[in-house]
Amino acid sequence: GLEYAMMTGGDVAPLGSQAVTKIHQLFDWAKKSNKGLLLFIDEADAFLCERNSTYMSEAQRSALNALLFRTGDQSRDIVLVLATNRPGDLDAAVTDRIDEVIEFPLPGKEERFKLIKLYLNKYITQSGEIKNGWGSFFKGQQQKIELKDMSEDLIREAAEKTEGFSGREIAKMMA
Repeated sequence: GLEYAMMTGGDVAPLGSQAVTKIHQLFDWAKKSNKGLLLFIDEADAFLCERNSTYMSEAQRSALNALLFRTGDQSRDIVLVLATNRPGDLDAAVTDRIDEVIEFPLPGKEERFKLIKLYLNKYITQSGEIKNGWGSFFKGQQQKIELKDMSEDLIREAAEKTEGFSGREIAKMMA
């Protein structure tokens, strides 16, 4: 039942000096809402990285400080959800404000098997259909891919050989 806002950590740097104002506007909106606000920040490490970092601009540092200021006390007005592949890069003051951590590990063998089957179907076996939106960029007709002897065992072997792959890497491989 919360209102929500979504952003990426990369949205902050282009705002420059306006980032601080925008962050305060988000929190002011949350305070005015009867429902409260869920703020989802994807790729949070791009914005909420360690302040000692030499590549952080003054505007980014100020934006981080604004967020820290607005999240310093417990609040019923806002729920902050951060997503990152690099939790170790988050500023210590940010990690201190995190009440719960949910880790999504890399897919296991059975999950990789299902993902390979999913993307095999999406990108290859549904031949003749333009699935990726790139069809208009290529001259001529798309070539059909004909699969022969595509057994469950072969897909299981592929799942075995893709240990350590993320879901995104499997999707890219199959695309």
